Amino acid sequence: MQKALIVWGGWEGHEPQACARIVEDILIGLGFEVRVEEGVQALGETDLSDLSLLVPIVTMGKMSREMGQTVSKAIASGVGLAGFHGGIGDSFRDCSEFQYIVGGQFVAHPGNVITYDVNITRPDDPVMQGISDFTYTSEQYYLHVDPAIEVLATTTFSGAHDPWTAGTVMPVAWKKRFGAGRVFYSALGHKAAEFDHPQMRRLFTQGAAWAAR
Repeated sequence: MQKALIVWGGWEGHEPQACARIVEDILIGLGFEVRVEEGVQALGETDLSDLSLLVPIVTMGKMSREMGQTVSKAIASGVGLAGFHGGIGDSFRDCSEFQYIVGGQFVAHPGNVITYDVNITRPDDPVMQGISDFTYTSEQYYLHVDPAIEVLATTTFSGAHDPWTAGTVMPVAWKKRFGAGRVFYSALGHKAAEFDHPQMRRLFTQGAAWAAR
């Protein structure tokens, strides 16, 4: 049986514990043996090499350099990494190695919670099966991204809140490789209730499954 580790903590505004429970249910439904740990200590105390998937949900979290090296080694060896919104997109900012793994970093969400369109750019990709363009209400993440990511979905900024962003096309979801490991990221998921959105939930579920092979 494939093993997954979820670590949760950080900023409470993103409801990390509630999100961890939802992700746990998703992964159990995919057939994983799931371990859930509060805080990042498990990243330094656990042999991560026997995992199929690691899911951090730790907005604004911090990790030591040693933890970063442990995670990097595990992903490079073939452990999958999946995450969403600030859980990995706005976390471990003082660990550049982690940002290198993820492939992007949150920098702004003009207008805060707004309604915007998500456009599927790779409809034939296995991660995107059954998912078509959809409208979404949440924070529209403006990210700094690695040009090597494989973009699966995008959103276009209207400029209604920060006029200089008008027309900017921004990745919403991507996948990438890090050594032998697979990495999946979705910018969606500001609150736990957003997993009730069928397209959002399917996107994360299929992305996590892909990352874990």
